[in-house]
Amino acid sequence: MKPSARTLPQRTCNSPIQMMTSTLPPVLLTSCIYISDYAVKLTEPTERINYTLESIEKWLGIVPGVQLVVCDSSGFDFTPLVKERFPHAQIECLCFVADKNLVKYHGKGYGEGEIIRHALQESIYLQQADFFAKCTAKLWVENFRECLKEWNGSFLCKATFLNVFSVKETVLDHIDTRFYLVSKDFYLKYLLNAHVNLGGTTGMGIEESFRDIMLSNNINGMIFRTPPVIGGVGGGTGKYYNTKFFKQIKEILRSKFVKSNPAFKHLFNISQCTSASSQSR
Repeated sequence: MKPSARTLPQRTCNSPIQMMTSTLPPVLLTSCIYISDYAVKLTEPTERINYTLESIEKWLGIVPGVQLVVCDSSGFDFTPLVKERFPHAQIECLCFVADKNLVKYHGKGYGEGEIIRHALQESIYLQQADFFAKCTAKLWVENFRECLKEWNGSFLCKATFLNVFSVKETVLDHIDTRFYLVSKDFYLKYLLNAHVNLGGTTGMGIEESFRDIMLSNNINGMIFRTPPVIGGVGGGTGKYYNTKFFKQIKEILRSKFVKSNPAFKHLFNISQCTSASSQSR
C-alpha cells in the first residue's frame, strides 16, 4: 500500500547567511546523508559528508562568489562544517527530515523533489533569485560558466538519448536531473510535483517523469547545446564520473548527432544569453 501523503516539513535548522550580493544564480545542492533508499551504493554517512564538502570546494573554485544552498533531507546540519572549512563563503545550510516511508516507496527521486520543495520555501538565496542551478550534492559542473551563457530564461538540462550511433531509431530516454538551470516560475508551474507519483507500481524515476512533463507540455529549447561536464561521485555507483577529454568529445559528438536529427532539433537550446555571459565573468 502506498504511504499516505504528508504536509511539507518545516525548517529544522539553517545557518546564518549574508544577504545576496552576487549576480550569479544560486546553486542548490541536494543532499541526503542518512539515506532511506538503499538501492544506491554509497551508503556510508561519513563518505557522503566528505564528498559533499568536496563538491562545495569545487563549486567555490569554479565560480568564486557564488551563493550555495546546501539542503539535506535527513536532518544533517552542515553549518558547523561549512563555517570551519569555508568561513568566508556565502553558503546557506538547510535541513529537515523527509518521510522515510515515502522515500522508500517512491525512491530517491521523491526525496530530491521534497528537498527542492523545502529549499524553495525556506532558502533566502532562492527567494531572492529569479532562477537557480540545481545540482546533486557530491557533484559539480566543470564548465558551469559555459552552461550559464546559454541561459534561456526558463529551463536547461542535459538529456540522454539511446541508439545515437546505431542504425536503430534514436530515442529520448530520460532527462538528466543531476544538474539543470531553472527559473522559479517554470519549476513551480511544471516540476514542483514531478516526484509525487514515482516508484511503487509505476516503476518510474524522476528522470522519466521530467521527460514526460517536457514532452506532454511541448517544451522546446530545453537541452544544452554544449553538454555539461559533470564531475564528482555518483551516489548510485560510489565512483567518480569520467570527465576525461575523450569522454567529453564523445558527449559533444553525441549531442551534435542528435541535434542534427529533425525529430529532436527543436528540443535543443537556441538562445545565447549575453547578460548571463557577462555575469559569469
